[in-house]
Amino acid sequence: MSSILVVEDEPIIQESLVRLLRRQGYDVTGVASVAEAEENSINMYDLIISDLRLPGEPGTELIGRAAPTPVLIMTSYSTVQSAVEAMKQGAVDYIAKPFNHDEMILTVKRILEKTRVEQQNTLLKQEVAKYYPINGMVAHCEPMLEVIDRIRRVAPTDTTVLIVGETGTGKELVARAIHSQSNRRKQALVNVNCVAFAENQIESELFGHERGAFTGALEMKKGLIEAANGATLFLDEIGELPLAAQGRLLKALQDSEIRRVGSNKVIKVNVRILAATHKNLAQMVQEKTFREDLYFRLNVFEVNLPPLRERGSDIKLLADTILTRMAQRTHRNVMNFDEAAYAQIARYPWPGNVRELENIIERAVILRQNGCIEAEDLALNNIETNHQLPLYELENRLSLDDYFVSFVKKYQPQYNETELARMLGISRKNLWEKRQRLDIPSRKQ
Repeated sequence: MSSILVVEDEPIIQESLVRLLRRQGYDVTGVASVAEAEENSINMYDLIISDLRLPGEPGTELIGRAAPTPVLIMTSYSTVQSAVEAMKQGAVDYIAKPFNHDEMILTVKRILEKTRVEQQNTLLKQEVAKYYPINGMVAHCEPMLEVIDRIRRVAPTDTTVLIVGETGTGKELVARAIHSQSNRRKQALVNVNCVAFAENQIESELFGHERGAFTGALEMKKGLIEAANGATLFLDEIGELPLAAQGRLLKALQDSEIRRVGSNKVIKVNVRILAATHKNLAQMVQEKTFREDLYFRLNVFEVNLPPLRERGSDIKLLADTILTRMAQRTHRNVMNFDEAAYAQIARYPWPGNVRELENIIERAVILRQNGCIEAEDLALNNIETNHQLPLYELENRLSLDDYFVSFVKKYQPQYNETELARMLGISRKNLWEKRQRLDIPSRKQ
C-alpha cells in the first residue's frame, strides 16, 4: 500500500482529499503546514501532495527536503508562471484547484507508477552492475562468466585472439572489451568487416596501394593494417577472407610487416590482431577454403560466445537493459515488461541472438510508445523461424537436456571434447559436469 502525505491548510479541502485517496486504497496522512509535515518523517512517504501557499513556508520548500520523495504541487493560483517555477524547483507535477477528482486520482496513480518503475530500474542497475564487469557485458550465467574471465586474462597481452560464436552474440563487443583493457587502449580499435569489401578490394583495403597500382588507383592509400600500427585491428567475419588475402595476412602476422599493393617497399607494423567468425574454421580448413597455417596463427587464444538461448537468467537482464536503452534512445518514458512478455522472451529460441532481441524490443518500444510492454507487442509467436530454430525445437520439441544428450551421443565419435564444447557453446568443464549429471558415457567407455 502506497503512503501519501497531504499538506493543505484549508480543513475542508484537506479532509476531502484525504477521504478521496483513502477510498483508492492509499495510506493517507493530512497536515496543515510544512513545519507539521516535517514532524512526520517526510522522506518515508511515497508521495507528497502539497498546496503551494501555506502558512509559514510555501509547499515548494518540501521538494528539496523530502527528496527523493516526489512532490505534487496544487494551488488555486493556476498561473503559468507559478507552474513553471514549481517545476523548475523539482516538483514532479502541478495541478490546479479546484481539481476534478478523476484528474487527481489519475495524476497520483501515474506519479506512483512512474516512481515504482524508476525504483525498479535503480535496483536493476545495481543488480546488473554486479554482472557488467566489462564494458556493459551481461555476465551472470556460467558460460558468460568464463568469457569475462578469458577476456580479463588475455586483454593485457598482445596475443592474437579468435572470437567465435553465432551471428548476433556480440563478438564485436568482446573485441572492444579486450581492446579497452589492453595496453593499446589509448589508440583506436580499427574495425574491418571482411564481408563489406569485394574480393578484388579487400587486399587494397587491408594492405593499401600505391598510385597506379591498378585501374582507379589515382593516389597512394594506406591500408587498414598500417592505420592500426601501434593499435588493435579487429577482423570481423574472418572466415569470408579470400584465400589470396589470407596468404598476405599470414605473412603480415608472421613477419610484422606489410607491402602495399604495387610496391616492393616493406613497412614494419606493430599490430595486435583480434579476429571473429560465426563459421567453423576447422571445418573450412578440411574443406580447403581456409588456410590451416593462418587458422593456427589466429587461434592462439579462443573466446567462445554462447548463444542467447543458452544464457538462462541473462536473457531477462539483457531484455530489461535493452528496454531502458531503447526507451531513452527513442525519447520514451520509463518502460517495463509484463509477466506474459517475460514468459514469451524466455520461451523463444532467439536464432538471431542478442541482435534479434535488440531489434524486437526496439520495435515494441516504437509501437507501444509508453507504459508496459506486453507479449502482443513482441509478437514473437508470429515470427516464422522455421529452419533457424535449433534442433531441439524442430525435432519433436525435445527438452534442452534431451537435446544435449542426443547431440553429444551423435557427434562424440567424430569430435573431441573441446570441439563438442565449442559446438554447444559451453566450456569443457561445463560439458564434463553435464555429462556427469545426465549420465552420458564418454566415447572412451
